[in-house]
Amino acid sequence: MIICAGKSEVFDFAMPVGVGMMEVAINLTRLCETKKPEYILFVGTAGSYGEKNVFDIIESKTAANIENSFFSGKSYSPIDNVVTSLKDVSRETLVNSSNYITTDNEIGKYYTAQNVQIENMEFFAVMKVAQFYKISAGGIFVVTNHCDENAHDDFLKNQKEAMKRLDEYVKAKVKK
Repeated sequence: MIICAGKSEVFDFAMPVGVGMMEVAINLTRLCETKKPEYILFVGTAGSYGEKNVFDIIESKTAANIENSFFSGKSYSPIDNVVTSLKDVSRETLVNSSNYITTDNEIGKYYTAQNVQIENMEFFAVMKVAQFYKISAGGIFVVTNHCDENAHDDFLKNQKEAMKRLDEYVKAKVKK
C-alpha cells in the first residue's frame, strides 16, 4: 500500500492519510483495520537539517520523534522515540517527525550528529502504526527545503518540482 499526506502532497498512485502525526495515526489505523496491507510505503516531502540538498531523494525505514527542545535539555520523553521497520536491522538515514517545522539551522547540527538527516511531519506516525500491526514499512522523501528561517518560503518555491521528481522516482521504482 502506498500512502501520502494529502492536501498539497497528492500522487495518483498513493492514498492520502492526512497531514501531521495525529491525522496519519487515525486514518492509517483505519486502513490497516480494513485493508490489512503487507507493506506500507509512505511518500512525501522533507526538510533537510543540513547535509541533504534540495531535490535529493532519500529512502528510509527508520523514524524518530525528537523535539528541538531535547537538544537544549529542556525536555525528555518516556516513550521509545525511534522506530525501525520490522525487517530492517540497519539504521540508515533517520527521518524526524514533529508537528512543528524546524526554522533554526543551528539545531540541525544536533540532529545530523545523531544521523537524523531530514524531517517529515508524518513518518513517525506511519512507522508506529506499522509497528503496531506488525507490517513492514518505509518511506521515500524528496527534500524541498533546508530547516532554516526560509523553510516555508523555500518549501513553497520548490514543492512543485520536488513532487514531480518524487512522482517520477517512485513510478520508476515500482515498475522494477
